[in-house]
Amino acid sequence: MSQKTPRQRWMATLARASRAEIEALLGAPPEHELLKAPETGTVMLEGRAGGAGQRFNLGEATVTRCVVRLSGGRMGFSYALGRDGRKARLAALLDARLQDEAEGSALHRGVAALAQSQAAARELASRKAAATKVDFFTMVRGA
Repeated sequence: MSQKTPRQRWMATLARASRAEIEALLGAPPEHELLKAPETGTVMLEGRAGGAGQRFNLGEATVTRCVVRLSGGRMGFSYALGRDGRKARLAALLDARLQDEAEGSALHRGVAALAQSQAAARELASRKAAATKVDFFTMVRGA
């Protein structure tokens, strides 16, 4: 399995974040040009039998994408589940800004904190699901 780049990690975090979380991180939107206005479409979701087996088409999901260019020329991209065009635009702006920011900047630290809270929420949901797991076993009679 390949390692994710820092940009792949922050884009994944932004895709999972709510619009309010992105707005809080970005602050006032910087001056920019829309290269590809937010547009909504669908993507095919794939699943794997047993989690690691043969692939199959699970269904479709609605996705909104956007591409922006900041006044300095840096381009930002985003894909977000659902139909929230504003969230897609703000996430693209944040992607563009993050590319110009130094690794330890306040903006990068904010995205890292958001990623940690998302990971904690996934861990909690996983623990809650594991607590409901029932192990069934079959006893063989007369053998």
